[in-house]
Amino acid sequence: MNLARKLWLRGLDLLPTAGFHFDRPLVLLQSDDWGRAGLRDQEGLERLRGAGINLGERPYDFYSLETAEDLSALREVLTRHRDSVGRHPCLEMNFIVANLDLSKNPAKTGILNFLSLAEGLPQGWNRPNLVEGYRSGIAEGVFHAALHGTSHFCRASVERAMAGDGDRAMLLRTLWEAGTPYIHWRMPWIGYEYWDPAQPKDERFLPKESQADLIGQTVGAFAKLFSALPLSACAPGYRANDDTHRTWSQHGIRVAQNGPGSLIPPFFDRHKVLHLARTVEFEPALNPAFSVETCVQQAEACFARGIPAIVSMHSINFHSTVRDFRSRTLQAVDEFFAALKLKYPNLLYLHDEDLRQLVNNGAYGTVGGQVQVNVTRKTFIKAVAAPRGV
Repeated sequence: MNLARKLWLRGLDLLPTAGFHFDRPLVLLQSDDWGRAGLRDQEGLERLRGAGINLGERPYDFYSLETAEDLSALREVLTRHRDSVGRHPCLEMNFIVANLDLSKNPAKTGILNFLSLAEGLPQGWNRPNLVEGYRSGIAEGVFHAALHGTSHFCRASVERAMAGDGDRAMLLRTLWEAGTPYIHWRMPWIGYEYWDPAQPKDERFLPKESQADLIGQTVGAFAKLFSALPLSACAPGYRANDDTHRTWSQHGIRVAQNGPGSLIPPFFDRHKVLHLARTVEFEPALNPAFSVETCVQQAEACFARGIPAIVSMHSINFHSTVRDFRSRTLQAVDEFFAALKLKYPNLLYLHDEDLRQLVNNGAYGTVGGQVQVNVTRKTFIKAVAAPRGV
């Protein structure tokens, strides 16, 4: 991307943008990292500790992979609650659609191979009925599949580390021998799928041609897994730029999920992609100071501004195999939904595609018919958007 184009794109953030506001409290649930294999259960834990890695310093040391039982427990809680039109909450699940195939010995060959989630899990992993659990939840309307990525990490960064013979290569070999692709907080130099941290600050996003290849492959794997094309996407690490959004649009993706940080209303970019910013961080597994009350207050701040409460909850919160994050999270989810319904009897639960229909048509479809909501357009400046607060 040349300098003139970069300056022009940055200038767009200083121009008035039409954002969408709503006269009813709307709640969306967005969740990343589904399908991504991490620590290979208790066996992997013991092997890494035996290799001298002191696991347990942070929660992501225990990130593994959800099970069919985890999904079933989550579905049970979601179906326990209904909004003002009788609809259950729906979790937008952003999928990593492939995993590093360690059976191909990348440490020796220097080549990264990936196994599509539609084709199964890497050697040594056992998750009976997992894909069926995803599909069942989607069929019930409590899950909604969206796109996250293929590798999550930047492949060029990992390949550089493999080509060397230093501490980074040694760490990769240690993890791979235990069946664990990576633990991101211990190795932030691996970056994210479209973002290479080793490059100069203004050149960290991959070239548009590289992004186009990766996104095309990922969309194809998603379609194979779910027999449908994705309509919503969240870039790994929230690292997306104009090239990402343009390519998503070319593949039929109509909603871009963005990370938390500002109370920004939904808005369309120049590629006609609807942008949503997460406004409630619901992460019991990750935040020692987590409280349901704080999350309710964050949602209330959104409703007071007429924007949706878009709740971020990563998949680790629902894992139970290496460490039981699931039990606390599901209790908190139950309390959160109950508190919102008590305070806001006209509450509506939507997923991303519902919201896109709503801003386009003033209504969205449910099994019971069309639900109408008054939608107002107000201009705002993205560069000076109100910071998120409670």
